[in-house]
Amino acid sequence: MLAIFHKACAHPPEELNSPASYKGSKKPKLPQETISHFLSHNPDNTCSVNFGDAAVLAYVRPHVQSSLHQRLFCGADDIYCIFLGSLNNLCSLNKQYGLSKGSNEAMFVIEAYKTLRDRGPYPADQVVKDLEGSFAFVVYDSKIGSVFAALGSDGGVKLYWGIAADGSVVISDDLEVIKEGCAKSFAPFPTGFMFHSEGGLMSFEHPMNKVKAMPRIDSEGAMCGANFKVDKYTRVNSIPRVGSAANWMDWDQN
Repeated sequence: MLAIFHKACAHPPEELNSPASYKGSKKPKLPQETISHFLSHNPDNTCSVNFGDAAVLAYVRPHVQSSLHQRLFCGADDIYCIFLGSLNNLCSLNKQYGLSKGSNEAMFVIEAYKTLRDRGPYPADQVVKDLEGSFAFVVYDSKIGSVFAALGSDGGVKLYWGIAADGSVVISDDLEVIKEGCAKSFAPFPTGFMFHSEGGLMSFEHPMNKVKAMPRIDSEGAMCGANFKVDKYTRVNSIPRVGSAANWMDWDQN
């Protein structure tokens, strides 16, 4: 799978863009070049959806015998989802969200996204944390130009992201496509994390902890896009307690 979003739609961490990308002989490509490269690998088995200059989604229909993970691509109500892997608790999730038994994982993710968008405030981290299985997904809401992506915490599915020559965000499970399109400005998408256009990158397992960027050095000694992990020692400032709840420590001591 391949998803490319214009920098106006998605704002990834600054550390993902490496200055080393523009110093070597191999430089980042424009989105059109990356799309052409991706489609050329599977010319008879690939479909793509173009949203003008805002976004492109491309998908390789899986071969039954050669596909390591289930691959799904669907759209509803101007929302599009590419899903990799599977959810062990899909039946109970479909029931919880009022979907039919025949709804697949991509259909469910679209419905869950609509719930977050239309019925908020609702904690997105809790929604993703409820998903059981090996999975990765990318959602694009073409109506409002919003991007939502997540990768399961078990490491069963791999996902990568990077920065194209024009600053667009590139997301794919194909490492070679990412390397060709983003040069040194790429990194593995961190497991147990989700990314949203407005909220940025955060851990859905530890939502109250800040994200720490660790520099990546390749085999040539050049600094690449950073690895991202939870900073166990730094917390996101929460809403201050008021009233009697502000003195909860005093109650524990009494």
